[in-house]
Amino acid sequence: MIHSALTAKYRPQTFSELAGQAMIASILSRASLEDKVAPAYIFSGTRGVGKTTVARIFAKALNCQKAPTAEPCNVCDQCRKITSGIAVDVLEIDGASNTGVDDMRKLKENVGYAPMEGRYKIFIIDEAHMLSRSAFNALLKTLEEPPAKVTFIMATTEPHKFPPTIISRCQHYVFKALPKNELELHLSNILNKEGVEFEPSALSLIAERGAGSVRDSMSLLGQVLALGDTRLSEKGVRSVLGLAGREIFIKLLNAVASQDCLGIVSIVGELLDQGLDLGFFLREFTTIWRRLFILKQSGPAAFDLLGLSKEEGELWVKIADNFSEAHIHAAWQMVLDSQRRILNSLEPALGLEHLLLNLGLLKRLLPLEKANISTYQVSVGDNNAKKP
Repeated sequence: MIHSALTAKYRPQTFSELAGQAMIASILSRASLEDKVAPAYIFSGTRGVGKTTVARIFAKALNCQKAPTAEPCNVCDQCRKITSGIAVDVLEIDGASNTGVDDMRKLKENVGYAPMEGRYKIFIIDEAHMLSRSAFNALLKTLEEPPAKVTFIMATTEPHKFPPTIISRCQHYVFKALPKNELELHLSNILNKEGVEFEPSALSLIAERGAGSVRDSMSLLGQVLALGDTRLSEKGVRSVLGLAGREIFIKLLNAVASQDCLGIVSIVGELLDQGLDLGFFLREFTTIWRRLFILKQSGPAAFDLLGLSKEEGELWVKIADNFSEAHIHAAWQMVLDSQRRILNSLEPALGLEHLLLNLGLLKRLLPLEKANISTYQVSVGDNNAKKP
C-alpha cells in the first residue's frame, strides 16, 4: 500500500532528484562546490514548485561534512540534522508569523554569532513577502553589511511585494511551474517505485489538475491512491477528484449542437450532483473548444499535435462537424472569458447554466458572421457591450 504521506516520502534530498528547475539546481550546486555563496537569495514562484525544498538541499550542501561539494551526502550528522529540521545553524522562519521589527532585531542579534556546528549559518524565510515594512528595514541593515559565513534564503510567491532595496542585494531565482509532461514523468517514476499500475490518461489528468505544482500533484495522487485500488485508472481519478469524464462532455456538446435547452439544464444538474470541480471543468471545456477549432482547421493532420490517437481524433472530428467554424470560435472565446466571472459569482451554478445555454442558443442570439469580441461579451451577459 502506498505511503499516506506521499509528498514527504518522496521529497527530493539532492539537486539531482529535483523535478524541474534544472538551471537553478545547476547554479546553486556549482556555487556550493566552488564555495561562492551570496549573502542573500530570493526564491520566487507559484506554490509547490520546490522553493523550500531547494533551500534545504542548498543548506545541506553548504554545511555537509564533505563540503565544499556539489551535492549533500545525506549521511553525515549535519545533513541528517538539516533533513530532520534540528540543525542549530539552519533556521527556518515563517514570514507570516514573524512579521514584526522585534523579530528581525532578534534575528539580527542571532546573525552576529558564528556558526556553531556547520560551515554556514543559514536563515530560510518562508512566505517572506509577508514581512512588515519595519521588518524589511531591519533586514536591510543586516544585508548592507552581511557577516561572513551567513546567508539568507527568502521564499515567496509574491516577489513584487519586496522593497527594491532588498531585491537589489539578493540573487533572485524564479521557479517555474512544471510542464505537464515533466509532472507526468515525475508521478510515473513514483508509481513505478511503489509498484502501482496506472493508466497514462490517469496520470495526465492528475498532472493537468496539478497545474504545474509538484506538491499539488503529489497530494492529488495520494488522495486517489488512498482508496486502495490496485490500479490507478482515469475513471477512479475523475470519481475521487470530482472531474467530468469524456462522456459527459460529448453529451453536453451534442446538446449544445442540437440546441437542446432541457438537455443542457439536465446535464448541469448531473454535474452538480457528482460534486463537480467547477474550475477544472471550465478549464477542460476551454481545452475542448480549442481542440475542436484546431481539428476544424486541420483535420487528422492535427492529431499528433493534440496528443490524440486515430480513434479518439476521429471521434472529435465528427463532433466538430456538428458546428460551424464561427460557432466553435465564438464558443471557445466565451468559455475562456467566462471562467473567472463564473468562479467569482455568488451563484456559480447558475452562471455555468447561463453560459451553457448561451452556447446552445448562440446561433439564435447572435449573427455569427458578425461575431467579434463585443458580441462575445453580449453573449455572456455584459449589458454595457454594444449589440451587433
